[in-house]
Amino acid sequence: MKREEVKKRIEKLRELINHHRYLYHVLDREEISPAALDSLKKELFDLEQKFPELITSDSPTQRVGGKPLDSFEKYEHKKLMISFDDAFSREDMDNWEKRNFKLLTEEEKKRVDYYCEPKLDGLAIELVYEKGVLKVGATRGDGRMGENVTQNIKTIESLPLKLREKEDAVKELKKNNLKEIARFVEKNGLKEVVARGEAIITKKGFEKANKEREKQGLPLYANPRNLAAGSIRQLDPRVVASRNLDADVYDLISDLRQKTHQEEHIILQALGFKTNNKHNRLCGNLDEVFAFYDVWKEKRDNLPYEIDGIVVSVNDNRIFENLGVVGKSPRGAIALKFPLIEATTTVEDVEVQVGRTGAMTPVAILRPVEVNGATITRATLHNEREIERLGLKIGDTVVVGRAGDVIPEIVKVFPELRTGKEKKFKMPLFCPSCETKLVKPEKDVIWRCPNPNCFSRRSKYFNHFVSRGAFDIDGLGPKIIEKLMDEGLVLDPADLFDLKSGDLVPLERFGKRSAEKIVEAIQKKKKPPYHKFLYGLGIRNVGQKTAQDLSRRFESIKDLEKVSLKELEEIKDVGPVVAKSIYEWFRDKENLAFLEKLKDKGLRYEKSKKTKGKLKGLNFVITGTLKSLSREEAREKIEEEGGEISSSVSKSVDYLVLGENAGFKYGKAKELGTKIIREKEFLQML
Repeated sequence: MKREEVKKRIEKLRELINHHRYLYHVLDREEISPAALDSLKKELFDLEQKFPELITSDSPTQRVGGKPLDSFEKYEHKKLMISFDDAFSREDMDNWEKRNFKLLTEEEKKRVDYYCEPKLDGLAIELVYEKGVLKVGATRGDGRMGENVTQNIKTIESLPLKLREKEDAVKELKKNNLKEIARFVEKNGLKEVVARGEAIITKKGFEKANKEREKQGLPLYANPRNLAAGSIRQLDPRVVASRNLDADVYDLISDLRQKTHQEEHIILQALGFKTNNKHNRLCGNLDEVFAFYDVWKEKRDNLPYEIDGIVVSVNDNRIFENLGVVGKSPRGAIALKFPLIEATTTVEDVEVQVGRTGAMTPVAILRPVEVNGATITRATLHNEREIERLGLKIGDTVVVGRAGDVIPEIVKVFPELRTGKEKKFKMPLFCPSCETKLVKPEKDVIWRCPNPNCFSRRSKYFNHFVSRGAFDIDGLGPKIIEKLMDEGLVLDPADLFDLKSGDLVPLERFGKRSAEKIVEAIQKKKKPPYHKFLYGLGIRNVGQKTAQDLSRRFESIKDLEKVSLKELEEIKDVGPVVAKSIYEWFRDKENLAFLEKLKDKGLRYEKSKKTKGKLKGLNFVITGTLKSLSREEAREKIEEEGGEISSSVSKSVDYLVLGENAGFKYGKAKELGTKIIREKEFLQML
């Protein structure tokens, strides 16, 4: 055949193979045998080998391609990749709805219904398609920054390398009565589509993988979720392909004029994604939600994959956006988890762990027991009061469960099985690490070590200081930190910035290059973002969200030192307990000395002290993608010039910065009459 004939043949083969892939992996239908499909793939492969210049990235032959990587590149999500808070009871769900309704108008409350879907237990992924072709596949990471795992994503047969043709998608959208969306797609095409879902492994795939491990005499995989997550992060795509991963896509980030979450699922299926639509349900109220929940609680074993509950989302997208985000979780959606998966075992001992704030947490040491594919050896007992509530003794037979299939805890004690040899647990009077006498304020339930120089407290604090949400120093794990402390090389985190590679080389397991890399990583973090610095201080009860709120409210650390308790309590989302923690932290002489020490080491953590910045007093919201800078860079520039940035549009917002592929915030801004500016105008303001 001539080249032009080969090109046409290749195009037809790709179209035919993609059609049958869609039928088999998305619609669960089979019109030709797997052997026949393999034969078509073989013909395509042979033609592409003869004419390599005709190979394209979306060809079915390119699902497993490329050499193993040395490491994954970082990938910044254009929109925060959120995770859900958990609920375990009707009371939890009622409280969730009440909290949301306080933020809604009477008209909005009437419009609230819930889209419910089984919650797959896998690894969250983001998929970016440009002009219909898969460009990027990424992991969630910390929600803002993930890892580019495109080569591995391509090995998942149920994910399209190329979206369905526009005409086919439009036809299906019209068939499902989404005429306005069909017209939009028909007119504008599919320049960029961003979708999110879950990479999973089926129960059969998991069993098959473990049989192979057994044959090879290797330890078995604990559960399907861990195997799926571990597979996606393999550096060799051929290994990933051998695991036969599957996927479910459930979230459409791009604006194709969808008004509800239910419409997003229909659109995703029309575009060629595998969705769980046949198992999902629109529920008018929480009674219907729990009826749906009860169905899947009973039928979960009939599914080909693991689920650990259902996801309940406010269906109306505009209301969902208006509810906003708290930390990394949307107010408008929640994971309603199934009851604990349980097993019985015995408590062999109770140990006390020392936290970074000195909190004493009793932990039950268990006779190893397998619960839903994971071997459990420890379970948190939270505090002394919880032990009293359970009536627990060392040596007791107990029921241990994994809340939401994840967190081990003791559910029940069987006192009737006691032999008389059981021992009552007594909270130690002195810290198990430094032997300082423990204290417990009258209204508190937690005993604490008051010694700021306690080795355990300090090592936990070091770990917090270098963590991703704080100073984000690569390579400094708990064992290295303990070694540095043992050797007397560091007394507090400020000392990290004095380390030289020569200090580390004599230590066990350190070579010259690894020592240099750690010192380089530390020195690069001398100018952390203001909110990360605040979080890294480890102020009791101050999480990442509160640290961000404080960084926006106070120009500098000096301002925080001067603020009154009353002013702190008046800050939105900062209650009396958190306010007291902040107030007391900045009145402790040792903490202030630590701040000065950091400053002496060359750290520049304060936000710009401009009092007359160009954007002083102005509040911004950004929607869509900006071409010239990332969201984080835009945020920093706004704050540098004295402005504020919000996550949702409200009457207090002065400007909406409109990027490409804008979301529902655009509609809300128009509705409220908020001034809308494009990126060019925004840059001119800066």
